Amino acid sequence: MFPALPQSTQDELEQLAQRYGRPLMCDVDLGAHSMFDPLNRTDRFGEVCMVVQRPDGELLTMKKTFYPLGGYRLLTGGINHGEHVLDALLRETYEETGLEVTITRFLAAVAYHTGSTDAVPVFYTFAFLLYEVGGSLGVVDEKERVEAFREVKPADLPAMADYLDGIGTGYSGEIAGDWRDWGRFRAVIHRMVWEALKVR
Repeated sequence: MFPALPQSTQDELEQLAQRYGRPLMCDVDLGAHSMFDPLNRTDRFGEVCMVVQRPDGELLTMKKTFYPLGGYRLLTGGINHGEHVLDALLRETYEETGLEVTITRFLAAVAYHTGSTDAVPVFYTFAFLLYEVGGSLGVVDEKERVEAFREVKPADLPAMADYLDGIGTGYSGEIAGDWRDWGRFRAVIHRMVWEALKVR
């Protein structure tokens, strides 16, 4: 699974796939000029996508204070170099939601390229379905700058992806890049998660 990753990470991803189900996988070319936060961060090689399912069956999304209007998305958190994917998943879920969860499925794994899918990926996203079992919803790490949470039905994910895909161009110092490129990047995992959720 993604041979450009360190062998230890490949081994962990294989173990997670055996335990939680083999994820849908894809390589995505974002284009040659698509560097922005988090792709340009040097402290991480990828991110976990926390698909938190609440007891009512709806999924948790959030918007940060500096996002474009209506820019809600699934929660994500960085995987530091040398950090286990599972450790990052549990740490980031707690920091961003304060919820206790159980891991239900390994949904999707995406490798992002800028310019060519033949080149070494610049970033990765690993999405997991998590079921809420306790805790109280609220941001533990205020540095996350979460403005609001919103619950959506799984069937709303394609429309969310379309909205993110349609965000207009405009440079932002908050992400050190263009919102249009960011939106196209964020749309990918929403479509992948939706496709994975349809497969039971």
